[in-house]
Amino acid sequence: MKSKGAVYTQKKKKILKLLGENIRLARLRRKFTAKSLAERAGISVSTMSNVEKGEPGVSIGTYLQVLSVLQLAEDLLLIADKDPLGRQIQDSMLIMRKRAPKKKKETTSPISHVVDDGVSDKPDIK
Repeated sequence: MKSKGAVYTQKKKKILKLLGENIRLARLRRKFTAKSLAERAGISVSTMSNVEKGEPGVSIGTYLQVLSVLQLAEDLLLIADKDPLGRQIQDSMLIMRKRAPKKKKETTSPISHVVDDGVSDKPDIK
């Protein structure tokens, strides 16, 4: 049975397409042809075309190769760098509850039950 693979929403497709367009613009600003960039990145021209189209099947390693040739590989480090939601979740787990003070134990001597401290009833002697 063949698996269907990942399902991409319109929003995710739009993000990938924008990434591809940005890579294409970076290539054009450097006056590289798609063929020359593909050769330098060690990928085929059709894969380079898929990168610039934002096709979902392109591996992250391929993006790294292309960005390295464009001297933009460090941009991958910006992915999920800020992560405000993750930090908020983490910080909420770090809030420490204040502990109640420890109860003081009554210190009693081992023979305190034998010694009369003057509180006990006086025996009736007749």
